[in-house]
Amino acid sequence: MSETTYKEGQSVSYKPVGGPESNTAESIGKITRVITESETGGNTGVRVRASAEAPRSEVPPVLSRTLGGSAGRRTGAKPVNEYNPGSAFPGVIGRTTDVSSPAWPEQPGAVPGSPNVVIIVLDDTGYGQFGCYGSPMQTPSLDGLAADGLLYNNMHTTALCSPSRSCIMTGRNHHANAMAAITEMSTGYPGYNGNIPFENGFLSEMLLQHGYSTYMVGKWHLTPTEQESPAGPYTRWPLGRGFERFYGFLGGDTNQWYPELVYDNHQVDPPASPEQGYHLTADLADKARLFISDAKQVDPDKPFFLYFCPGATHAPHHVPREWADRYRGQFDDGWDAYREVTFANQKRLGVAPPDAVLSPRDPDVPAWDSLSPDARRLAARMMEVYAGFLSHTDHQIGRLLDFLKETGELDNTLIMVVSDNGASAEGGVTGTTNEAQFFNNAPETIEESIKAIDELGGPTTFNHYPWGWTWAGNTPFRRWKRETYRGGASDPFLVHWPRGIIARGEVRTQYAHLVDIVPTVLDVLGIEPPDTIKGVTQSPLHGVSFAHTFDSPTAPTLHRTQYFEMLGHRAIDHDGWRAVCPWPGPSFAEARQPFGTPITSETLSELDAHSWELYHVDEDFAETRDVVADYRIKLIEMVSLWYVEAGKYGVLPIDGSTLARMSVERPQIAKVRTSYTFRPSTQTLPSSVAPRVLNRPHSITADVEVPADGAEGVLMSQGSMAGGWTFYIKDGKLTYVHNYVRRAFYTVSSTDPVPVGRHELRFEFEPTDKPDLAAGKGVPGRAQLYLNRRLVAVANFPVTTPIMFNPGGLTCGANPGQPVTSDYQSPFRFTGKLHSATIDLSGELITDADSEMRMHLARQ
Repeated sequence: MSETTYKEGQSVSYKPVGGPESNTAESIGKITRVITESETGGNTGVRVRASAEAPRSEVPPVLSRTLGGSAGRRTGAKPVNEYNPGSAFPGVIGRTTDVSSPAWPEQPGAVPGSPNVVIIVLDDTGYGQFGCYGSPMQTPSLDGLAADGLLYNNMHTTALCSPSRSCIMTGRNHHANAMAAITEMSTGYPGYNGNIPFENGFLSEMLLQHGYSTYMVGKWHLTPTEQESPAGPYTRWPLGRGFERFYGFLGGDTNQWYPELVYDNHQVDPPASPEQGYHLTADLADKARLFISDAKQVDPDKPFFLYFCPGATHAPHHVPREWADRYRGQFDDGWDAYREVTFANQKRLGVAPPDAVLSPRDPDVPAWDSLSPDARRLAARMMEVYAGFLSHTDHQIGRLLDFLKETGELDNTLIMVVSDNGASAEGGVTGTTNEAQFFNNAPETIEESIKAIDELGGPTTFNHYPWGWTWAGNTPFRRWKRETYRGGASDPFLVHWPRGIIARGEVRTQYAHLVDIVPTVLDVLGIEPPDTIKGVTQSPLHGVSFAHTFDSPTAPTLHRTQYFEMLGHRAIDHDGWRAVCPWPGPSFAEARQPFGTPITSETLSELDAHSWELYHVDEDFAETRDVVADYRIKLIEMVSLWYVEAGKYGVLPIDGSTLARMSVERPQIAKVRTSYTFRPSTQTLPSSVAPRVLNRPHSITADVEVPADGAEGVLMSQGSMAGGWTFYIKDGKLTYVHNYVRRAFYTVSSTDPVPVGRHELRFEFEPTDKPDLAAGKGVPGRAQLYLNRRLVAVANFPVTTPIMFNPGGLTCGANPGQPVTSDYQSPFRFTGKLHSATIDLSGELITDADSEMRMHLARQ
C-alpha cells in the first residue's frame, strides 16, 4: 500500500499504469475526504475520495478502490452539462432552442479502473473437497486462484442454500431476509416467509447504481416458490433484484442433462441434448462469457458484476462418464481413509492449525470395512462420479477464468469463491440412484441400486452419494448440511485479485460470515451502502468488511458475534467460543426424536437446560472437546447472547419441523380452486403452483381432435424419469403411466386405438386405501381411462408417489426435458389438435359400471 500522506484539499494526480516513464501525471482533482484507519477497523490501506472526473484510463488500485462520483464517461467527446436526477435542471429553457442551453440527467458511471466483481457460489461442497483444502480430488482452476490469492479457514454459512445465498446477496442475516430455510419451507412469520424485504437491497442493485453491468448465471433459489410461475410477480426474480441479464434456473436443483432453464424472465429449452454433448455447467460458463463479451465489445472500460452459481455439486451428481472414470479405483479405500489423507494435507497446507484434532467417527456413519463388498463397490463408484462432477465444474470455472485472462480482465477482477453450506447427506446412509427417493421416504436397497451402477452420473439417474462421503467431505469437522456444527456451517473461501492484493497463496484465519461479503466488496470499491434503492429506504448491513485482512495475516477479527439457526438446530460464535444446541440430537443415532420433529415450548426449555454444548474453537478447531462442564458460566453467557441475537434478527419462533413446513398452506398468486384448465401453448409450471394430484381422487380430461392419419404425443405430463406421471397417445392407444420414484412404472392403457375425430379423453384416479408417508408409500388406487365418458381401461396401482416429484414441472401437450417413461422420446409433442386439458381435484368421478363389468369378465 502507498505510504503517501493525503490531506483534504490536496490535488491528486497519477500516471497511467504500465505507461512510459516519461508520461506526465494527469490531474484528477482535489481530495474531498480522507477515510481514517479508525473508520476501516485498522486497515492501513489508503482510502481517499476525489472531487473531479478522472481521465478515461487506468487508475492505480489505491484510487480505483475509493474514487466516488460519476466517472467513467468517454473522453474525446464534446463535454455535456449533466445533473443529478431529482435536482434542479441546470440548463436554460428559453422560448426557442437558440436561446436555451441543454443539460442531461447524469447516468451512473463507475470509477475508472474499478475492478470487476465475480462471486462464484458452489452448492453442497464441503470444507475438505477442494484440492487446495487438502482433498485428493482435482480442482486445478480453484487451486490456481488460491495459489495466486488467499484461502480463508474461518468462513461461515447458514448451513442451507437459500438462506446462505440471501446473506451473500444482501449482507444481512438470513432471518432478517425472511429466509430462515429454503423457499419451499416458508411459513407465516417475518423471519420465515421467504420474501426478502426490498429494504434489504442486493449487491447487484447497489452496483447497478454505480455504473456496473450485472449478470446472474446459474442457480437462483431466492424467489418464493409460489412466485416462480409465468404469472409472476417478477419483482423477486433476478431481473427484479438488480441483475440486467439472467440465465439459469430458479429452484434449488435441476437435472444437469435436462435443466429447467429460464433466460431473463422466460423459459427456454436447452440448446442441445445430452446425446449432442450438452451439460448444464458448460452451458452456464458459455453464457457467462457471452454476457461479459456482449457489453465489453461496446464499452470495454465498463466493469461488471457476475454472480456465477453452477448447480454443482448439488445432486443430481451428473457428469460425462469420462470425467468420472478418471477416478476409477481412487476411493476404494473408503471414507475413513479419505478423512485421514485429507486432514494430513490440510495441516500441511495450513488450512487446519498444527494442533487441530480430527473430529471422531460419526455415529451415523458405518465403518468402511463393515460394508458388504457390493455396498463398498457402489459407494466407491458414487464417489468417483461426484469427484468427476467437481473436477468437471472446476474445468468450466477454468474456462471462465481463461476468458477473463484472454480479455485482459483477470488481474483487475475481484473473485470470491465459496460454497453455500457443507456437503449434503441427502443421499442417505447407502446413497441413491434417485434423490427423489430420499424426499419421498422411499430409499432403495443396495441390490436395487447396484443394478444401475453403470448408469450413475448419466441421464437416467438422479444420483447422490452415501453420507459417509458427506462426513468425509467436511473434514476435519463433524456433521453436515442442515446442521449448525462446523461441518454444516464452515466452508472453503477463496479471494483472488492480483491488482489489489499483494499477498499470494496465504491462509487467513480471521472469522468471517457470508454477510461480510457485501460490506467487503463495497469497501474495496469505495462505495457507501445506499440510503435508498428504487425509492425504498435501506436497512443497515449486518456484516463487516474483511478487506483489511487482504494484506495483513495478523489483522484483528472484526466479526465477533454470529448466531446460527437452521431447522431448530442452533449455535453461536463469540470471540473464539462456540456453543451448539443440536436438534433433534448430536446425530440421528443419538437423537430422542426423528429429524423434522417440531419443537414445543416445553421441549425448548428442556433443550436450553440440558442440550447446549460448548467449544473453545480458538483452541479446538474441529469442535472435538465439549467443555461445558468446566465453563458453565461461559455457556450461560453464550446462550443468553444467542437469544439477544435471535430477538435482533427475527429468529423466533424456533421451528424444528420439516415436512410440516413443506406442506403448509401459503398465499397463492391465484385463488385456490379444484379445476385447472391448460392449453398446449402454455409454459411448464413449477410444482409449487401446479395442481397437487398426490394422495387424492383426481381426473385429467383432454379435448382433442385426431386427424385422418392419426395422432400421438403427450396430452399432459409432470416430472421426469426421477418420478412423475404422463398421459399420452402412442400407437393409437390412450395410455397413462405413473413413475414411482423410478423404482416402478404403473401403466393403464386402452386396447383399441383412439378413432379419428374430436373426443373427450379422460384419466381418473380413485384412492382405495390410505397413504403411509413414513414408509414412502402414497395411496394405492384404481386408474381408469375413458373415451367419450365410456370406460376403456382399468388397472390397480399398488402404490403411488407419496410426497413430491423432483423435478416436478407440469406441461400441457408435451413432455419437455427428460421423459417420465422410456416408452417415448422427449418432447413427444401431441401431433393432433389439443384444445385443452383440465385437471379436476373435486373428487367427482365418472361411474360406468356396465363397461367396467364387461372389462373384468373379458379378463377372466
